Amino acid sequence: MSVSMSRVALAATVGTVIEWYDFFLYGTAAALVFNKLFFPGVDALSGVLLSFATYATGFLARPLGGVICGHFGDRLGRRAILQLTLVLMGVSTFAVGLLPTYHSVGVLAPVLLVLLRILQGLATGGEFGGAALLTVEHAKARRGFWGSLLTVGILLGLVLGTLAFSVFDGMGQASFLSWGWRVPFLISVVLVALGYYIRRRVEETPEFAEVKRDRQQARRPVVEVLRAPRNVLAILGIRLAENSSFYIYSVFVLAYVTQFLHLSKSLILTAVMVAAAVECVTAIGFGVLADRIGSRPVMRAGLVFQVVFAFPFFWLLNTTAPAAVFLAVTAGMAVGNGAVSAVEPDFFARFFPAGTRYSGISIGRESGTIIGGGLFPLAATALLAATHTSWPIALIMAACSVLGLAALGVAREHEDDPASRTPAQAHEAA
Repeated sequence: MSVSMSRVALAATVGTVIEWYDFFLYGTAAALVFNKLFFPGVDALSGVLLSFATYATGFLARPLGGVICGHFGDRLGRRAILQLTLVLMGVSTFAVGLLPTYHSVGVLAPVLLVLLRILQGLATGGEFGGAALLTVEHAKARRGFWGSLLTVGILLGLVLGTLAFSVFDGMGQASFLSWGWRVPFLISVVLVALGYYIRRRVEETPEFAEVKRDRQQARRPVVEVLRAPRNVLAILGIRLAENSSFYIYSVFVLAYVTQFLHLSKSLILTAVMVAAAVECVTAIGFGVLADRIGSRPVMRAGLVFQVVFAFPFFWLLNTTAPAAVFLAVTAGMAVGNGAVSAVEPDFFARFFPAGTRYSGISIGRESGTIIGGGLFPLAATALLAATHTSWPIALIMAACSVLGLAALGVAREHEDDPASRTPAQAHEAA
């Protein structure tokens, strides 16, 4: 089992690294570059606001990607859809690196930027659900651990995307804005080719193969999961809570620290990379813990931490002390987000039977991402521009995490599915 699961985990995680490298590249560029190249002629904070508006379009497209990929993933299989999402993400990201800027083609430049961002969103909308199922539906045990590797993949994508910008930003402002920012987008095509090759070598999951063999695929999986929407809505609420904090910690913080606190880009980029690296370790730890005590209590602890930490996060940043900035970002990502996101693949898979699982996870997860990931950084920037203070942002972060706790309380595992068993129940069944 270990060799087989290692191959499965490699395919799921490597593809996730690549897809999220591409997706986070855009977020980093939106905070630091696109305001200058695609929205010139406005003040710095307004330019960032417009950049985050284009950034948000990718999140608006993600539920549609989840619906499409969920439907075909439940009808045809997980493996083929994951290959498709990887290629679509790679092509759209490579094309961003070739875009003309506003100075070259005028308003057409941001229009093309938005269109490519939509394609990225469609691809990402189907990625996590498929990668999660590719992993946990192959695993016969230790689903918390194996599922946590997807969070590691997302974080490694964040690290690589941020590192790429840090490296090329060091070449000098003029060269970076002229052509250096394009290179991280263009090299993604090599990574996509590698990921596609690895994913092609993995077989379909045993659980879906059984569904297909018995011809038990749902005719309209999206319709079926929405007929009993409790768990879809629960995932939506949990994801809203997780994302509203995570994208403040990892994306909005770039603009907040550089534009509002006037600290250096290198400081906050390094802080985000360090925090993501630490979360790679803590995420695995939380996954292992979930295998021992269950995913629900681990997730609950992470959400409670997010409530408590919302205001201290900004208090630490506002000191402008480098050590405090590092502590704020690292604690937020490695503890709060780490506990919640690490157990999502295993926990969310328990909510639906195999025949509608891809659709249920993708619709709920990506719908919650619209607000938490796409609109909240935009709203936070607008609040900052209007109030010149951080407390309204912290208040909303805390409120979203409270909502996540409520959603966690109403979530119910699917009783007939082996993945729904708690560790104690699994032990009794054995």
